[in-house]
Amino acid sequence: MNESSLEITWQELKALQKGTYCLVDIRNAASAAYGMIPGAVHIPENELVDRLGELPADRPVILYCTKGVYSRELAETLLENGLDVRSLTGGYTGWLLSAMQQEQEEQHVQKQQEGQLTRAQEVEKSIQKRFHKELFSPFARAVKEYQLVQAHDRIAVCISGGKDSMLMAKLFQELQRHNQVPFELVFLVMDPGYSEANRQVIEHNAAILDIPVTIFESDIFEAVYGVEKSPCYLCARMRRGHLYSKARELGCNKIALGHHYDDVIETILMGMLYGGQIQTMMPKLHSTNFEGLELIRPLYLIREDDIKRWRDYNHLHFIQCACRFTDTCTTCRPDGSGVSKRMEVKQLIAEMKKTNPFVESNIFRSVENVNLNTVIAYKADGVRHHFLDEY
Repeated sequence: MNESSLEITWQELKALQKGTYCLVDIRNAASAAYGMIPGAVHIPENELVDRLGELPADRPVILYCTKGVYSRELAETLLENGLDVRSLTGGYTGWLLSAMQQEQEEQHVQKQQEGQLTRAQEVEKSIQKRFHKELFSPFARAVKEYQLVQAHDRIAVCISGGKDSMLMAKLFQELQRHNQVPFELVFLVMDPGYSEANRQVIEHNAAILDIPVTIFESDIFEAVYGVEKSPCYLCARMRRGHLYSKARELGCNKIALGHHYDDVIETILMGMLYGGQIQTMMPKLHSTNFEGLELIRPLYLIREDDIKRWRDYNHLHFIQCACRFTDTCTTCRPDGSGVSKRMEVKQLIAEMKKTNPFVESNIFRSVENVNLNTVIAYKADGVRHHFLDEY
């Protein structure tokens, strides 16, 4: 390692013997949950100074964030205080691109060998065998229970590039192979202004998973970049509108989004704690702005931890936020200031689960067991009803 350099490349890091350095992921918990570099330990940036005692004193420490911006700033500060620390050039994204290139080379070799399963076939086999109970069964159950797929549907499977939407695409392919009802699929990816690296990751994963994506472009990231208040919320709303519009253009009558069980219960609790209302993320709903289009959520009964286990079992790597401003956007900064309300609620549920293992299912069932006789007021079709109206 070059002692005079503040940064170290992934190629230089690979050349070092394992155990001679400590690799530290300083991203926030949400980002780290989407995947870490193998062998790394997770210590968020805002906790690192208080947890320096956990770092080894006998070997150098390598820090990484998403793109190497914040890790370099932190490494510079710690280096001034006498610590042997470096920043990984390019961060997690740089490592991911390097891993992709290596995987492509290995896949090329694999194609030369007869009788070997492709990466896509290995992933499909894991869904059929290893994760059938955890993934395909609740997927099929949600489709049946909430009547999400009907004969001759043409469904736009919306892929953001994360683990949830990529899994949803594979589950739909599996359902299409075995379902008695004929339906069509369009795997839709919107590029709202991805960085070149992030788009490469999405295209690479789609290729190795054998998902024939249709990519269309927009300028949403540019439109929301200067917005100071809730840019991520505005971005999400605009992306949804573009997806509806493109789906209709392609002749689809439904769009499928990759929200899972944990998203549902977090939304319920967020509504109560921060919105002062009881509501849930519905398994399906009619579009109010695009007549004839319906939104469905087929991962509705699938747990996020099971999705993570499927991802790690297959050695897949995805990006959490494909926004090209991730490492310069304050809402994504891992110093605590960018912690979302959803992450706060996720942590709250995890704490409650320590003393009540049924808390998650209880939250989910709470919106299935609403007793209107014990509710002071409620809304139906935009009309407010009060218990005194019929008291």
